[in-house]
Amino acid sequence: MLIWLVELSEHLKFLNLFRYITFRTGASLFTSALIVFLFGPMIINSLRIRQGKGQPIRADGPQTHFKKAGTPTMGGLMILAGIVGSSLLWADLSNVYVVATLLVTLGFGAIGFYDDYLKVSKQSHKGFSGKARLGIEFVIAGIAVYFMMRTALASGTAGSTFGSSVAFPFFKDFMINLGIMFVLFGGFVIVSAGNAVNLTDGLDGLAIVPVMIAAASFGVIAYLAGNVVFANYLQINFVPGTGELSVVLGAVIGAGLGFLWFNAPPAAIFMGDTGSLALGGTIGTVAVATKHEIVMAIIGGLFVIETLSVIIQVGFFKMTGRRVFLMAPIHHHFEKKGWTESQVVIRFWIIAVGLALLGLSTLKLR
Repeated sequence: MLIWLVELSEHLKFLNLFRYITFRTGASLFTSALIVFLFGPMIINSLRIRQGKGQPIRADGPQTHFKKAGTPTMGGLMILAGIVGSSLLWADLSNVYVVATLLVTLGFGAIGFYDDYLKVSKQSHKGFSGKARLGIEFVIAGIAVYFMMRTALASGTAGSTFGSSVAFPFFKDFMINLGIMFVLFGGFVIVSAGNAVNLTDGLDGLAIVPVMIAAASFGVIAYLAGNVVFANYLQINFVPGTGELSVVLGAVIGAGLGFLWFNAPPAAIFMGDTGSLALGGTIGTVAVATKHEIVMAIIGGLFVIETLSVIIQVGFFKMTGRRVFLMAPIHHHFEKKGWTESQVVIRFWIIAVGLALLGLSTLKLR
């Protein structure tokens, strides 16, 4: 919104600052953090009063989790307030990629909110119907991917099929054109990212820091992919307009920092599906927009590991009646083995940093 101030720069030179993505990204980060810091306590108190018993605790979970009974959930509302409020102020709202990303963020957040509401009101882990939830997520993601694909096709940056093609890391010009099927592929990436972060969110601070790490990594990627000079130098695909996504991801980092202040052990609030689905969807949308869907599997490798642990556990149990892990997702497995919650969280953060650095290294390996 404030980008329109650039038009007044002829009279007030300092307004040229609003032209620069780097400045608006920093301002977006600060603004979103401030929003969460200022309104966080009010939101937490309101949710605590309205929810009563708070988020239900799994009866088969680690014993240490029972002391968290009564902690309110839906903390994702704080995060969404920071992201959306800051993005509306600092991002270019005429940019299709920004609008598509905010659409997914709010859409997935709404789905997560309804799921959290059902769990809290029924005091049960059974929330929104799994099939219905995935179906709505695919519709929202598909709409966003379609418009991003059309925008990329119209740009004609790398040929008429660029918008509907999948790029591969380590290869400069190797792309596979999926045609209209790219909508399904992109939708799958976004939905998978949303649910992967959702599965990871099980311990205080476990999901939000890796999300901020991934957001910072994709903020760099979006800025580079949206700049023709840097994109040509690194030999990555130039996608005009995606640099503006750095502003949105700056808001994600700022909101994450603000939320972490309240989510640090012992957590005053959980983000719930409201936050985890929205944040995963945001990262997935940026990955699709920047043509780095495969790199996302590296940068967000921690989320992939968590998801695979659930798939393996469920699949193996159905086939043999036995379990591979003491409990899934895998962070609970290590808790059952005797790791403290802080040990699991910090060690998983370390893994997330390493995977992010590995993913960023693909930018130069062409």
